[in-house]
Amino acid sequence: MRIKKGDSVKIIKGKDRGKPGKVLKVFPDEDRVLVEGMNIFKKHVRPRRQGEKGEIVQVARPISVSNVALVCSQCSRATRVGYHFQDGKKIRYCRKCGQNIQ
Repeated sequence: MRIKKGDSVKIIKGKDRGKPGKVLKVFPDEDRVLVEGMNIFKKHVRPRRQGEKGEIVQVARPISVSNVALVCSQCSRATRVGYHFQDGKKIRYCRKCGQNIQ
């Protein structure tokens, strides 16, 4: 998977299109990422104790990796990710400006 936890991404498809965010969690088995403050849904929660009221809470749900693009920290543009090897390690780089991505 080309996107990792902590990366800055931009939503390229869906109801939050164009919004930037930070990746909080990655689900590689499902090809999904959880982006901070994006893909918010309302969930109805039952009361836990007697006398307590039920409520509606907002929950962020994971987004498909194909619907987000990595934002390069150097050129600040949404870009694709490339790989090259340096000293036996696989390094990610920006396909637009060529700088390594931390």
